Amino acid sequence: MSSGRDTSPQELGEYASADPTASATIFAKTPSTASIKSLETFPEGGYQAWSVALGSFLALFSTFGVVNSFGVFQEYYQTTLLTKSSSSTISLIGALQLFLLYGLSPFVGRIFDAYGIEIILPLGSFLTVFSMMMTSLCQPEQPYQYFLTQSLLFGVGNALVFTPSLAIVSHWFRRRRSLLIGIISSGSSLGGVVYPLIFQNLIRKTGFPWAMRIAGFVTLTCLSVSCLTMRTRLPLLGNMSLSSAVDLRGFKDPKYTLICAAAFLLFYALFIPYFYIETYANYHGVDRTLSRNLLAILNACGMPARIIPGLLADRVGPLNVLIPATYISGILVLGMWLPSRGAVPITLFSALYGLFSGAFVSLLPAYIATIVPRENYGARLGMVFLVIAVANIAGTPTAGVFLPVVDQAHFNGLIVFTGVLVFCGGLAASTILVFCRGS
Repeated sequence: MSSGRDTSPQELGEYASADPTASATIFAKTPSTASIKSLETFPEGGYQAWSVALGSFLALFSTFGVVNSFGVFQEYYQTTLLTKSSSSTISLIGALQLFLLYGLSPFVGRIFDAYGIEIILPLGSFLTVFSMMMTSLCQPEQPYQYFLTQSLLFGVGNALVFTPSLAIVSHWFRRRRSLLIGIISSGSSLGGVVYPLIFQNLIRKTGFPWAMRIAGFVTLTCLSVSCLTMRTRLPLLGNMSLSSAVDLRGFKDPKYTLICAAAFLLFYALFIPYFYIETYANYHGVDRTLSRNLLAILNACGMPARIIPGLLADRVGPLNVLIPATYISGILVLGMWLPSRGAVPITLFSALYGLFSGAFVSLLPAYIATIVPRENYGARLGMVFLVIAVANIAGTPTAGVFLPVVDQAHFNGLIVFTGVLVFCGGLAASTILVFCRGS
């Protein structure tokens, strides 16, 4: 590749490993000498760089934070707005959000590479806020309305905001990039704390329509700041090739195939506690004030899980942090959630599961960067995102099938299903170590 002509492989590798879209920006065209110097020199701070970081943080706070709050909607829809719909059908509303967010990310990344954020960020912000306002108008017992607004419209808007918010960090930071991405990603966990509290309190005081509208205005404020502060710095491609968004050749590598299998299994189960922990707590008679806050507790403990594993992985390697965290998550599901019957063990499980399960989300891109060629990183991570998208759209609705009736026997099946999948995902990731020793 001609792009490696004047820049060392190490420098390009550091840049390409930062996010799923960065590699395309470097390797798609031959840079000029000035462009190479701009790649080598990063602000690493200053007013403009920190403004971009703030905008990215607020973007994830107000988009993925709402996705992380879907457990509130799962409970409210089952008991109030969509009582005639099955648990599986309701959970599909949230699953579609995740499917679109991850499934569209590779293609949104290519648009970002070519044209930056001037179009996709304002468009995504508009769709996100508009979808929340339209959800406030949805009528009871009309699930198709919620699928159109809260699933499809919100999911597309989210995807247009999510990928650029992470990718743009690589335009401004290199030495601090891993830490910054971790901090910015923690915005989604903080949003998962704040938005459930907004929804839970306002639904009781103002009703569902105005609760959604007020949350929509909060999102509008955050995304307006993001649109004003986020700016690209590095040269853009100026043309787009969506066909290069994914790369199937990576499956020739056993390590890549195994991490894709691990990602599928883990993301199939990862969000099940997020969707069903409040329903489980209510079934066991946990005080309603506490049960309404369990999702906020789970997400709050997920904030350090976005940052600390990355710091550890820099020292011992992503896989050596990811595997233990995965097994601990499985142990928590089967050893703590399954026998939990009261407020204390259910709350403790929520906190610990949020702390350990978040490691896989933050470390997966970092590990992919260590096993694929720099020039193929964006495309092959895009393929992993598509695998995750399929797992997300199938996972929580499948869990809902285990819960046609809310009772302990059916919950036991759901919890065992979740724990077994997490352990199988850990086993697939552990198998990679065999190939590492043999290579």
